[in-house]
Amino acid sequence: MARVVGAEHIEEVRAKGLRHFELLPGDIVTSLAEEAASRLSIKLIEGPIERPTPHRTDGATMARRAMYRRAARWVAPSAAPRTEARRLKKLALIGAGGVGGNIAHLAANQDIADEIALIDIAPGLASSTALDLLHASGVTRSSARINGGEDLNAVAGADVVVVTAGRARTPGMTRADLITVNRKVICAAAEAIKSQAPNAVVIVVTNPLDEMTVEMLQATGFPREQVLGMAGTLDSSRFRYSLAKAVGVEARDVEAITLGSHGDEMAPITSLARIKGRALEAFLTTDQIEACRKDAVTGGGQVVALKKTGSATIAPAHSSLELIDHIRGARTGSVPVSVMLEGEYGIAGVVLGVPCHLGQRGLVSVENLRLTEAESTALKAAAEAIRTRLAS
Repeated sequence: MARVVGAEHIEEVRAKGLRHFELLPGDIVTSLAEEAASRLSIKLIEGPIERPTPHRTDGATMARRAMYRRAARWVAPSAAPRTEARRLKKLALIGAGGVGGNIAHLAANQDIADEIALIDIAPGLASSTALDLLHASGVTRSSARINGGEDLNAVAGADVVVVTAGRARTPGMTRADLITVNRKVICAAAEAIKSQAPNAVVIVVTNPLDEMTVEMLQATGFPREQVLGMAGTLDSSRFRYSLAKAVGVEARDVEAITLGSHGDEMAPITSLARIKGRALEAFLTTDQIEACRKDAVTGGGQVVALKKTGSATIAPAHSSLELIDHIRGARTGSVPVSVMLEGEYGIAGVVLGVPCHLGQRGLVSVENLRLTEAESTALKAAAEAIRTRLAS
């Protein structure tokens, strides 16, 4: 007999944790069932689905295998090697303001380093933040040694150095407006890192981020693997939030990435974005997708406009920790990072945000995603914009 498939059948499938519902020949699917399946991301599959034949082993073979394992010459296969997160010996933060202080706070709470060094030219700022975090260790039980001061030489021996120092934006300013003033900050930091922590992986957060990452590369003379710019993780987080808000789902239901520059030329990759595993077009119109894209591009400016005396601090700190976790092996897979390109995506000689695999020594490899023609054009336009700003 034909079944009438209603919304309650779809709800039952969802309750069992399944992602599909098998329709048998003759089944009648109600409109409520179709709506429920779409809303719950349950796929309706025409059946009957062919199931694999269970593999059966005869008794003689089973007995032979059991006897072999009992033999003296049998050696148990070695277990697959486990990858455990590496604990940093030292994390140095140049800049103990909003972003640097929040990074130190997160790093201390997660107890990811033996030592955390905070450095800031503002008298007492780094020292007071360090003492504040040490006072909190009675609650967090963090074992990290935390110290603060004004001397850049405190980066000595660091595994990872995060540079957040520099002037922040104020309402009406673009990130590019900060090039001249923050270039001096980067050059001073680079001299100390080059002499005191030559093996450190450097993460640049200072704006304009892509341009300052170029300055850090040139001033230190380090290979591109050692100097990274934190931008794509932050921009991607803002893009995911914008999409989740537009659809009315949680941010964890969204997978999306933003590449390009950390500025007006950033390129949210809509073609690869997914909400509950489905393309954006399943939930949003073209105009809504474009609105989400613009929201991600202007996200930092929105915070500046509301704050008036500074820029975002909490989201950039979490984004920086994401890169540190990839470096120390706590996370795997690719992550968007600003790196010097050497032909990837048809671009060379400029720092740009692209998906990368990271390891103990920094950049391991750049992952080549299949982008649409429009997205590839946007990526190349971002590269040219950065070149122009540096040249001027």
